[in-house]
Amino acid sequence: MAKVACANFCRFLLAVVFVFSGFVKAVDPLGTFYKIQDYVAAFGMSGWIPAHVPLLMSVLLAATEFCVGAFLLFGVRRRISTGLALLLMVCMTPLTFYLAVANPVSDCGCFGDAVVLTNWQTFWKNVVLLVAAAVVFKWKRLIVRFVTLKVEWMVSMYTLVFIFALSFYSLRHLPVLDFRPFKVGVNIKEAMTVPPGEKPTEYETVFVLEKDGQRKEFTLENYPDSTWTFVKADTRIRQKGYEPPIQEFSMIDMETGEDIADAVLSDPGYSFLLVAYQLDVADDSNIDLINEIYDYSVDRGYGFYALTSSSMEGVERWCDMTGAEYKFYRGEDVTLKTIVRSNPGLLLLKDGVILKKWSDNDLPDEYVLHDSLDKLPVGQLKTETMAHALARVMLWFAAPLLFILCLDLLFRPKKQGKLTKSPSTPQT
Repeated sequence: MAKVACANFCRFLLAVVFVFSGFVKAVDPLGTFYKIQDYVAAFGMSGWIPAHVPLLMSVLLAATEFCVGAFLLFGVRRRISTGLALLLMVCMTPLTFYLAVANPVSDCGCFGDAVVLTNWQTFWKNVVLLVAAAVVFKWKRLIVRFVTLKVEWMVSMYTLVFIFALSFYSLRHLPVLDFRPFKVGVNIKEAMTVPPGEKPTEYETVFVLEKDGQRKEFTLENYPDSTWTFVKADTRIRQKGYEPPIQEFSMIDMETGEDIADAVLSDPGYSFLLVAYQLDVADDSNIDLINEIYDYSVDRGYGFYALTSSSMEGVERWCDMTGAEYKFYRGEDVTLKTIVRSNPGLLLLKDGVILKKWSDNDLPDEYVLHDSLDKLPVGQLKTETMAHALARVMLWFAAPLLFILCLDLLFRPKKQGKLTKSPSTPQT
């Protein structure tokens, strides 16, 4: 009895973690894609890994984690799910130990932007999950099944279809759940400020210098003479304090160097913000529609700004290729990727508040923008709570499976008692 309880406790622990981890990755596959790119760059492999591979890995990793978690939750495909769970933890635990020691990236991204853990927190979390995976793999025959073999394939197939559909939908449109600070309804200017009474985090810059083959760390207060050779500089937290949800948002004029972000965020009127973090890889298939939105904003007296981290040469190539007449401003690359998961993507702002966000595949056309924004639904703020959005998405997963479970219970033979198989029964 103790073995059964232990095996099923570990099974549910793994199921919850894997379902959550796979789900948040599938909701935001581009976020996982960017994190994998960070890993590739940190390990010096950018030159020989094709650009599409990290995105493929993002989708497959989300599907694998979610399916393993769901299979463990329902007690189906026990040999496959327990084996994959152990394999994932055997691979991930040493990797996260290296990340914790070397710190090549700030966080592992295992739970996307939903829950951010430090590298050491991730490592110890994986140690616990590795032990649980080993227990479940050893005692997989003691896992209690919640469905019979007759409907096991239905649970498996629907789980697979659901998670891939969720990933592809989020790639083509925008994440159905937005865990990032630039979500609809957020006042960007307020999200960048420290509330009264709160003490902001204090940082210090540490300089590593070398002399006679010996390296030492210095601060600005004790910076040495010119006989020392500069090696590198690191910014570290001196004292932890309140950190605003949005750390950085700038709109630098490429010609004058002026930051117009404050003026744009303080504008009481409507403004369109086109975000394309890298123009050389941006999708130009809907550029005519973007140009029409720009013409609409000019006709109605609305602001229209384009943000990119590309060079001036990249901007000129984009304008020559697309006939764009709007002006580009420079933004920080990571910030632009965080603002909208589309390249390009479009935002509608009013008085610093994000009213709408569109992917490149969902841009509003002349049938939507047929009047002034204050008279149109698109110009009004309409938000959805995270709990409501999560319930709506999970209902698509849970409702069909509950229907399958009900059918399974209804047509299950009355003589069938426990769902747990005997050790002699072949495993699936």
